[in-house]
Amino acid sequence: MVAHQEKKLAEEIKHQNMQNYKASQGQWGRAWEVDWFSLASILFLLMFAPLIVYYFIMSCAQYQCSLTDPLLDLLTGNKHLSEIWNRTPMLTYKAAAIYSIWVAFQVFLYVSIPDFCHKFLSGYVGGVQEGAITPAGVMNKYEINGLQAWIVTHVLWFANASYFHFFSPTIIFDNWIPLLWCANILGYAVSTFAMIKGYFFPTNAKDCKFTGNFFYDYMMGIEFNPRIGKWFDFKLFFNGRPGIVAWTLINLSFAAKQQELYGEVTNSMILVNGIYVLDFFWNEAWYLKTIDICHDHFGWYLGWGDCVWLPYLYTLQGLYLVYHPVQLCTAHAVGVLTLGLLGYFIFRMTNHQKDLFRRTNGNCRIWGKKPEYIECSYTSVDGTKYYSKLMTSGFWGWARHFNYTGDLMGSLAYCLACGFEHILPYFYIIYMTILLTHRCIRDEHRCSSKYGEDWKRYTAAVPYRLLPRIF
Repeated sequence: MVAHQEKKLAEEIKHQNMQNYKASQGQWGRAWEVDWFSLASILFLLMFAPLIVYYFIMSCAQYQCSLTDPLLDLLTGNKHLSEIWNRTPMLTYKAAAIYSIWVAFQVFLYVSIPDFCHKFLSGYVGGVQEGAITPAGVMNKYEINGLQAWIVTHVLWFANASYFHFFSPTIIFDNWIPLLWCANILGYAVSTFAMIKGYFFPTNAKDCKFTGNFFYDYMMGIEFNPRIGKWFDFKLFFNGRPGIVAWTLINLSFAAKQQELYGEVTNSMILVNGIYVLDFFWNEAWYLKTIDICHDHFGWYLGWGDCVWLPYLYTLQGLYLVYHPVQLCTAHAVGVLTLGLLGYFIFRMTNHQKDLFRRTNGNCRIWGKKPEYIECSYTSVDGTKYYSKLMTSGFWGWARHFNYTGDLMGSLAYCLACGFEHILPYFYIIYMTILLTHRCIRDEHRCSSKYGEDWKRYTAAVPYRLLPRIF
């Protein structure tokens, strides 16, 4: 009886210590405990996200990008799943070699060549940069050389296409589905490795979170900033290099296929080969302050998502235009370009205002005036108290996430470039709307837990999330 009471007391003390530890973390990052809705959502994504990617790519390859015809064939008995699967290209040695060389080359550019672009490009911030403070009070350093990797990669791509001819510019399109299997293998491999690493040899044990639920921990990640060695950061590399560097190469390969098939590259294809990727790498140092680096742990959500979901679903417009070349009238093309540029302007200027405010600690001018702000405080896991300033001027006085509004305008422009005959190209804007709205809510929940009453004062000063006077 005494032993039982002592055991119960020990469990209560352990539980109380854990609650205190969680409170000191300020609820940064992902959850400590999993409710039934979160678990159901996680299981749904783990089971169906890979199928969604396959369905979209298969629909283009076998049904000219129709999302309804495959379902109608199955429901009416015209085809069986086995027939569709048997027509799907399998993994090939060629695709495995292409993908392995691609990833190895990006790793080499990331870890072996320090950035030199910042030495001669005015306004570009590269080289060794500091990230945000983690919940455990750690400030990691990063080698920012993504722009350099993007430039080197594309110089080699164009040199091959124009002069060397070692491989066809259509190589990505021609191996698109076999490469999908390679991307899945890497996505699952790195996600599984990250989970094992989090259990047995984490980079920083204090920045790990365990819920006790295998599926949630696998999906959302255990480690906050898993690293190998001093510089290979999983989050920075996988978000930027295999997927986003490839984004423009994928669209260029689609454009080359369009040229091969139809003898021209349409103006719609030119429009979807936009400037977002170049902008991402030009502002890679700013990315260190975003939710992906500052709050998300590294699990399947980022690992598989960066390897598969991003390169395959964010490039659907280019893929669609290979099967359905759309030549826009002048008014339509100008309208799409204007919307895209306006969205980019809002996205970039909103982020610039926030970055300027942070770098100068508020000692700057926004729209010709000294910016207004609300001062907030939070406490890290080691008990250290920190202070932050949340700006309420400029675009940030219009809405709490007005940069997302600009992002959505640009996303819509990509889709509108494809015309109105099919729904498939519009998946991107539908997905981005869901993603960024959810990210708004998720980010604000964290900020509310982190800042407490200070956050309530901020939301009272800036009452709208995305659209002034609407939402």
